[in-house]
Amino acid sequence: MTFLTAWEIEARAWTIKAGTKAPQAAGVIHTDFEKNFIKADVVGWEDFVRAGGWVGARTLGKVRLEGREYVMQEGDVVEFKVGV
Repeated sequence: MTFLTAWEIEARAWTIKAGTKAPQAAGVIHTDFEKNFIKADVVGWEDFVRAGGWVGARTLGKVRLEGREYVMQEGDVVEFKVGV
């Protein structure tokens, strides 16, 4: 399955196995992200596109704050929060 990360300039798709939790999905991007995972902002890709990005999705209340036990869903757009 696929989840996405998106910023002002680019969006990127990442492949993970179904049933993967948020910290392990973050680890696909960088191993330190898994080790230092704090939380994740998550929104479905359709809501993300309709809202025009993160600012609009937050304004419309479409962004959810998820923790370590969150199981990633197909098409999630995610902004991982990691510690140092």
